[in-house]
Amino acid sequence: MSPVRRKDSLPIYNRIGVLRAERGMSRAQLAGLIGVNPQTVGALERGDHYPSLDLAFRISAVFDLPVEAIFSRTEFAPLSTELYRNARAGAGAGEGESSHG
Repeated sequence: MSPVRRKDSLPIYNRIGVLRAERGMSRAQLAGLIGVNPQTVGALERGDHYPSLDLAFRISAVFDLPVEAIFSRTEFAPLSTELYRNARAGAGAGEGESSHG
């Protein structure tokens, strides 16, 4: 979730490191899957490098997630917070419904 700082442009945050760790994937493994060297994966994770659009799509394909789930102009909330929020929203969806049939 590192920002990329470029003079006047907005930062780009990413979840590459978190997603890689969740899957037990090394930088070298991800690099091989997306066609870059492991140093590039490290630079992306640290926020030292912007991905091209093509590279962002290749990364999203590896993780089977939309690009916006991996990259953002705003900092990501921790995944645990989002999962908890979604679980609470799902639990509340059934409230007030009647089981008349």
